[in-house]
Amino acid sequence: MRFSASTLDFSVLPYQEGVTPKVVKPNPGFLSDIGEEGMRELFVRFYICLHESPIKDLFPEDWDDMLKAADNSADFFIQICGGPDYFTQHKGAPQMRKRHTPFAITPQSRLDWLACFREALQLIIEEKRSSDVNIQYFWNYLNTFSIWMINARDHH
Repeated sequence: MRFSASTLDFSVLPYQEGVTPKVVKPNPGFLSDIGEEGMRELFVRFYICLHESPIKDLFPEDWDDMLKAADNSADFFIQICGGPDYFTQHKGAPQMRKRHTPFAITPQSRLDWLACFREALQLIIEEKRSSDVNIQYFWNYLNTFSIWMINARDHH
């Protein structure tokens, strides 16, 4: 997906079973640009999309629980973008692969998850809340991070 006035590339890295690409953290500039509040708003938009997505069963049904999950995710991403270590303070060491073990995350689930992220990022792109470079690094992180979370095969 390309945007006419943008250099952003939202292509998705192919998943190869057993291959875990090197994860490069997002630029801290992304968090500086949108702020902690902007990050929390991004995750509310993201979880609204997830709540209506093909992978909604992987997430809490109750809206309050969904908002708590969005807040926890925002804590993690604020921390990973160089902000305060809210996630570690509230939940302990991230260990995201381990935390996702109870959920069957397939290559298709990953694509649905990334599609919701692409949608959630649109407001930041349209309102130019961050530079293309910072948004691209954030997307690239999501792209590789999501491969690390896959722990199940697609059902055929």
